Amino acid sequence: MFEALSGRLSGVFDGLAKRGALSEADVMEAMREVRLAMLDADVALPVVKDFVNKVRERAIGHEVLDSISPGQAVAKIVNDALIDALGGAGAVPLNLSAVPPVPVLMVGLQGSGKTTTSGKLALRLHERDRKKVLLASLDTQRPAAQLQLAQLATQAGVVSLPIVAGQTPVEIARRAMETGRREGYDVVILDTAGRLSIDEALMDEVRQIRDVVKPAETLLVVDAMTGQDAVNTAKSFNEAVGVSGVVMTRMDGDARGGAALSMKAITGAPIKLTGSGEKLDALEEFHPERVAGRILGLGDIAGLVEKAADTLDHEEGERLAKRMMAGKFDLDDYASQIRQINKLGSISGILGMLPGMGKIKDAIGDKDLDQSILKRHLAIISSMTKGERRAPSIIKASRKKRIAAGSGTTVQDVNKLLKQFDMMSSMMKRFNKLGVKGLMRQGMSALMPKGMGGGPSGGPGMPPFR
Repeated sequence: MFEALSGRLSGVFDGLAKRGALSEADVMEAMREVRLAMLDADVALPVVKDFVNKVRERAIGHEVLDSISPGQAVAKIVNDALIDALGGAGAVPLNLSAVPPVPVLMVGLQGSGKTTTSGKLALRLHERDRKKVLLASLDTQRPAAQLQLAQLATQAGVVSLPIVAGQTPVEIARRAMETGRREGYDVVILDTAGRLSIDEALMDEVRQIRDVVKPAETLLVVDAMTGQDAVNTAKSFNEAVGVSGVVMTRMDGDARGGAALSMKAITGAPIKLTGSGEKLDALEEFHPERVAGRILGLGDIAGLVEKAADTLDHEEGERLAKRMMAGKFDLDDYASQIRQINKLGSISGILGMLPGMGKIKDAIGDKDLDQSILKRHLAIISSMTKGERRAPSIIKASRKKRIAAGSGTTVQDVNKLLKQFDMMSSMMKRFNKLGVKGLMRQGMSALMPKGMGGGPSGGPGMPPFR
């Protein structure tokens, strides 16, 4: 998400940086490009106008035109304006300060991912906040909706309200709150029915449920892939029933990002959580400053560190690091490393969280970021003997054929894996030889094989660390 917008904005700032001192005309031209980039990203027109006007007013002031580095000064102004458009600095937490059981009402259109998000939220509250959570499905419209939520509750390790046939959504809501009070639950998540489109019957049902349970949070679940339709849906729900926050699903899709940038300004409701992927743990707080950083190619190191802290096996990570430093890295270690990477999600997503990696990611191309390659590597390694994994140099033609047949791959796939492993091993040997000081002095290109790093054979290479 945001890749097209990020690429366009990076081009604008690169152009400004090359000009040195900026004139008012330079700033106006840059703002025209920013405006086109945002419109192309499906950002709502009123939001684009307000955004560009804010940036223009500040950029034409003395703080930029008299700045030593005008290009960077404009980028800083755009970054601040993006944060404002996304909702302001800092995540907006869920309001769970009411007397328990705290009712959380989940609303939205059918197909937005509302039921799955209810399960994800239950898991998050149960594991992170140590809350006793009750899940209740109020969806009597969609076949098997209540059974689906019951299955998600089991996966999340929480309780779902028993299904009683023939009850209306309002009756189920009352029973859920009574059960929550009687059995000492901290939070009751109420998953309402959706419709394919907004209609008065849907709004009436949600209003009746809202009046009965008096929710501390009314969370609207919208699909980021629907673009401005998501914003229009949020506006309608907010006007009809009142929305305290938005959960945007499918944030890992190829949407242009306009919904996220438009949501707060158009609806007044902040984005509180985002979902990406089908896994129950794929629900995160929405941090406007981090998203702005990713749009501008500044990365999201804080987000990556948090994600790693939540998902990675740190003892295994330390074991792998020690073996790498000792030059004892083998294919078993490589397989373990792949499993750790898989826990973090898509490789594209990880690279997007690293500063300045956008252009490198584009240069690599999506085919090399395809996670199926890592799965293929795991299958190949699993088809090797223990001796082959420890000493890959013994793998010759006959062994390659056997491994390929056992893993459902080709000999070419096995060769590619072995070549990549050799490159990794070579980089680690160079790292051990250079040490940290040598690496800082010579840069990442010093680790690359000849023809891939800096110098005459490999182009300018990657810059050294500063």
